[in-house]
Amino acid sequence: MLSKLCFLLVLILTAGAVPVPSPDRFLKSNLRSSRSSKPQEYLELSHPLPSDRLTPSCTLTIIHHSFADTMNSPPFSAPYAPPIDCPPPWSSVALELRVESSGEQYDRISGLWLGGVELLRTSTAEPTETGIFWKVRKDVTRYSSILARPNINCTMMLENIVNDVYTGVYHVHVSLLFYNENVTSDAVRVPSIVRPNNLGMINPQKFTSGFTDSPADLIIPISDSGDRGFWFRVESETDVHVKSIRIPRNSRRAVLELYVSFHGNDEFWYSNPPNSYIETNNLTTGRGNRAYREVFVTIDGKVVGSEVPFPVVFTGGINPLFWEPVVAIGAFNLPSYDLDLTPFLGLLLDSKFHEFRFIVDGGISFWLVNANLHLWLDHGSENVEAKPVVYDNPALSIVLTDAFKLLDGSFRIKAERRSQFVGWVSSSSGNLTTIVSQEIKVNNLITFSKNGTYKVVKERIKAKRGTKIHTDAGNVIANLVTIRRYPLTVITATLPGLKNDTSLLVTNVSHSMNERCVNGDLSSFVFNSQDSNGWMEIRDHSVLSGEATTMQSFNFRDALGCYSRTVAAHNGRLIVDNTTFSCATST
Repeated sequence: MLSKLCFLLVLILTAGAVPVPSPDRFLKSNLRSSRSSKPQEYLELSHPLPSDRLTPSCTLTIIHHSFADTMNSPPFSAPYAPPIDCPPPWSSVALELRVESSGEQYDRISGLWLGGVELLRTSTAEPTETGIFWKVRKDVTRYSSILARPNINCTMMLENIVNDVYTGVYHVHVSLLFYNENVTSDAVRVPSIVRPNNLGMINPQKFTSGFTDSPADLIIPISDSGDRGFWFRVESETDVHVKSIRIPRNSRRAVLELYVSFHGNDEFWYSNPPNSYIETNNLTTGRGNRAYREVFVTIDGKVVGSEVPFPVVFTGGINPLFWEPVVAIGAFNLPSYDLDLTPFLGLLLDSKFHEFRFIVDGGISFWLVNANLHLWLDHGSENVEAKPVVYDNPALSIVLTDAFKLLDGSFRIKAERRSQFVGWVSSSSGNLTTIVSQEIKVNNLITFSKNGTYKVVKERIKAKRGTKIHTDAGNVIANLVTIRRYPLTVITATLPGLKNDTSLLVTNVSHSMNERCVNGDLSSFVFNSQDSNGWMEIRDHSVLSGEATTMQSFNFRDALGCYSRTVAAHNGRLIVDNTTFSCATST
């Protein structure tokens, strides 16, 4: 394969080609059918759950359905009630998603909601003729309050097309595994000072012993009606969606969990050039409006938090041969993002309805956005007093540098935002002041050369969040700092294909999700990195042939120990898979 890649790279310097919009979304043909006579398992590297080695007290199937030709149809819905044989409270609850498919099909986005509360945002792998299957396990203990409610519906949205061309049907089975035993016993414990999700990212609500260790008492969905899924479909930066809610007067803490995913012309938003480049060169692509996106949440018109999301690559994206059988980071379990709204309780505890809005700055069609509002209640009082003290949310500092001539040139974005929100809450636990700080830095560089046929995208995102809680006496009772870095590089060279109506794409993708979480005197680290390279011959959006290699390393370390898994895949086959719970020693 190396010699083929070297030969193709030499061709870049000598052969002309018509620019192909990249990155893009492709449908792989059944290239691997002749290599396997049985279904193949696909996987996403993730942190093992504390409950993985325990036997559940009971298991409940909540979805068993085949998603065939479901485009523009309502979501599948089934009645839900908590299990009778193991009632709450539960020490832990895990969600297990199993999917099977065969045939030819694009990747699809999917959401799972319970009573309008989103439990999982996921996407599908592109199947083969002989079939594929995969499993996703996610800790959903934080949703215990909604899991304990009877007489609600479990809803799953997965829009799919089945016809003579696209034959893949997704057969889905979702179950909940309930545990009534302590999952942190020495016999089964795994590294984790706070409970990570499957992506390895830390759930910040688990940040301090005794204050918010327990799941929220109430979860209010901030979502759409559910006729087309409970997510809001955002078509542009001016397409603002609103939901009015009222919270209980005895709410003492509030955390908004934000779910986002990006599709259509914004699936590769981090690689979009400015509109001036597209218009000057008379390009037909709709992927423009530059490469900066930030999702805002407002309450009654006041910004209360924002997020620049992790750039998830779906399994049909860039080069679908990269993502078999190891999918890209976050593709099977998209991350959610927690925004601490406790400093704003002084605005909300008035028994009135308040408008929550979602805005995608710079966004084009389309984004899927909704949220869950987690509330902890004061069981010792019917009324809680609160007041905001500091609201410091300056405008985004952004520098744009464009330099291009016809199809060649470069576009750089440097953006930075710092904010701080402070508020106090007086409850039966005392008078506590919460300080929430956020810092976002984005550095994006897109370059085109060789008449637009050689494109390099370099994206660097750093997000730092801090939550500190102290008493009137100044005693700090909680102090969490989380720093996340999302480096991404995508290099694509477009060459003439072997036929007049085909093209060759030689591509390299390198991306990571790195996180450090400091919890008082304790800390944890996640380093999750993928490197992929290969080539493919395409006609329109169909992959005719190609070769690909993907290597990935997932490492997690905290005060309890370490977890590491390293894999390598070549042409759709897993050739390396090593796992260890040992910590590497330094000399």
